[in-house]
Amino acid sequence: MSTPILSLRDATLSFGGKPLFEGLSVNVCPGDKICLVGRNGSGKSTLLKCLSGIIEIDKGERFVQPGITIKYLAQDVDLPAKNTILAFVMQDAPEQFMAEAILDRLSLNPDRLMDSLSGGERRRVALAQTLATDADVLILDEPTNHLDLPTIEWLEDYLKQFKGGLITISHDRIFLEKVSTSTWWLDRGQLRIHQKGFNDYDTWSEQILHDEERQMERLNTKLRLENDWLHYGVTARRKRNQGRLRQLYALRQERRERQSNQVGKVKLEGVEGNWGSKLAIEADQISKSFDGRTIIKSFTTRILRGERIGILGPNGAGKTTLVKMLVGKLTPDTGSVKMGANTELIYFDQMRETLKPTDTMWEAMCPQGGDQVFVQGKPRHVVAYLKDFLFNEKQVRGQVSILSGGEKNRLALAKALAQPGNLLVLDEPTNDLDMDTLDLLIDLLSDYQGTLLVVSHDRDFLDKLTTSIIAVEGNGTAVEYVGGYADYLRQRPAVTTSVIKKTEPMKESPKTKNRLSYNQQRELNQLPGLIEKLGQEINHIETKLADPNFYEKHQQDFVRFTGELEQKRHQLDQAETRWLELEELV
Repeated sequence: MSTPILSLRDATLSFGGKPLFEGLSVNVCPGDKICLVGRNGSGKSTLLKCLSGIIEIDKGERFVQPGITIKYLAQDVDLPAKNTILAFVMQDAPEQFMAEAILDRLSLNPDRLMDSLSGGERRRVALAQTLATDADVLILDEPTNHLDLPTIEWLEDYLKQFKGGLITISHDRIFLEKVSTSTWWLDRGQLRIHQKGFNDYDTWSEQILHDEERQMERLNTKLRLENDWLHYGVTARRKRNQGRLRQLYALRQERRERQSNQVGKVKLEGVEGNWGSKLAIEADQISKSFDGRTIIKSFTTRILRGERIGILGPNGAGKTTLVKMLVGKLTPDTGSVKMGANTELIYFDQMRETLKPTDTMWEAMCPQGGDQVFVQGKPRHVVAYLKDFLFNEKQVRGQVSILSGGEKNRLALAKALAQPGNLLVLDEPTNDLDMDTLDLLIDLLSDYQGTLLVVSHDRDFLDKLTTSIIAVEGNGTAVEYVGGYADYLRQRPAVTTSVIKKTEPMKESPKTKNRLSYNQQRELNQLPGLIEKLGQEINHIETKLADPNFYEKHQQDFVRFTGELEQKRHQLDQAETRWLELEELV
């Protein structure tokens, strides 16, 4: 076993006389990849601050091996307004090229001033500053917030190759599954440690809670502080209601059949006829450009009432533009959009602009007074309804301003879902939510009777909820895939390699010799062959996965091939990017 480089020994921390944790001992060793999980308010972020030295423990000892560098990424970071991004990131970076490479990968202009950044950009700057250092331990609190899917996948690869110790909190299940090798679960003041990654967390935690429940039954006692509902109720949802799962598969199959019937048809049938009462949105060959740049080109779809459509893609690719055209907030340059009769829109904004800080939670939910909210046409008492979103009765009279980021997001979602309407648009609803709340949100949205458009980079969330995925991939391209995220991965074509062919290397000009080193030229000569090989391997795997009977006959191979496919696509992307970098030098 490796020697610990960071430890807490018999540590105790209290707030307001109540111990957040006591007698806690943990070690972090080089190469450890630890995910820290637990409900909002359980003390996860506080524990990270104790490990990083920002908060002093009341009792016990914090040990740091001499010479060790620790970098901590908080959820909220104060950035110097007048600094450029590069100057800020360079504060702890050993080399400028490291800082510039990280900034480029996070799509940040190094010359921009901090005071001109949006909230999401500020978050990415803080992440860049953390990663650009030569740290021995990285402590990351929700590092995937405000990142798009390609950047999250890059971060996963970066952290898997990181040689030091890593501790991270994240609501992104797939991120944790890919990055972690061990799990810390902070639960009711007790830290439980599991020497397996997050992919084993559900089985492990459910067994612990099941054993506790059995013990409680033998003692004929009740769980304190409503832990029965908060833990077992939410845990039961993780096992998935089989009836709801069958319903989701049926919706996906219905959409798949409808799309297959439309193959080769350029123009959709009109709203009239059999689709009139079922139709929510019909878009026919819609396009949009800004300043000569094509954002969306010739996109066609029909969305029926009750369908749940996920929209994903890199930041800046055009997701928001597409959504605004689909719901009538933006007029397409060409093509047409028709809304179904009696369609009423509810728009959830990730900036939580519907909440006033000075309002109480009760006032936010009932701005006209009273104590009732109407949820899908049915009256609910405001306190009972907010309990569904994991708030307790005492909180309901408190002001919005004192809520945490995750609690504000929960309240904004509760407010959105209580509005009258049958077309719900959710823009990044999963930011700042813990996993229990994500399970609850999936449960609520699965029961939602209207039509749902959700923009998200949370792959597990999309996989469990959506009937189809619209991938907005840049350069005007938007393609729809029936199913969830895993189905999208399986169906999408491999990155084209036709522009890079295996040919004899060009003769070097004097300028090339001056620009490329021997090793760079050798790498440039080898890359086309590697790219072609990866393309062939991707095509081979995709051919296997395309067999509709493959999953039933070879479930283990299906899982393995799916993982290999994603890995090889990432390798292909890296190889093509490197080839372009070297060609640009030439």
